[in-house]
Amino acid sequence: MLISAVLAVCLLALALTGFFDVQRLVEGAPALAQLGSEMIPPDFSRFEAWLKPLLDTLAMSVAGTALAVVLSLPLALLAAPNTSPTAGIYRIARTLLAAMRSVPEIILGIIFVAAVGFGALPGVLALALHSTGMVGKFYAEAIEHADPKPLEAARAAGASPFQVIVHAVLPQVLPQLADITLYRWEYHFRASAVLGIVGAGGIGFELMAALRLIRYDQVSAILLTILVCVVVVDSTGAALRKRLK
Repeated sequence: MLISAVLAVCLLALALTGFFDVQRLVEGAPALAQLGSEMIPPDFSRFEAWLKPLLDTLAMSVAGTALAVVLSLPLALLAAPNTSPTAGIYRIARTLLAAMRSVPEIILGIIFVAAVGFGALPGVLALALHSTGMVGKFYAEAIEHADPKPLEAARAAGASPFQVIVHAVLPQVLPQLADITLYRWEYHFRASAVLGIVGAGGIGFELMAALRLIRYDQVSAILLTILVCVVVVDSTGAALRKRLK
């Protein structure tokens, strides 16, 4: 029954978005074919000019992740029922995390570009603020599912709340927190490329420039370059997760 209901909702969503409009899809095929022909072969003549934006994109992903972790961990401890001081603080922290992740990075990027100007800084701020809501939620759930026995033993021994967190909570959940952090870093690289489109620096800025100049051969080259970088970042993250286990 549940599977049928889910399937019905999915089919309804597809219908509402025009997925079953066959005529529209058929009419769009020639334009898509034309666009594809203009993207081949890729033009890598400006590859050297893309190296600095790629480095900026990587720096944005690392800086955004680091800042998100610093902001997320205290909020996660307040948003987990087994470490939050009071029920009121727990609800406030949960609401704050939900508010942070409710605004997409690209909207935050536009806001921060307007506030601090073009460049990598608004991208870092947008990534960090949005990801604090996401990472904080995942951290809080990991902390919430920690084995309660070590916490009870530490409290019975007279440990302070800070000591309980350091000696009974964090040792249990650190591997999970590391996994969440690495997954988020991998995501941040892809998100950084998108944020460049709104003026937040990085390779996305070069992609938007090529689109505006109708240089689809360069667009395909930039997309292939981003793909290679994403594969490298994902492989690096997987290797780091393997070493942490």
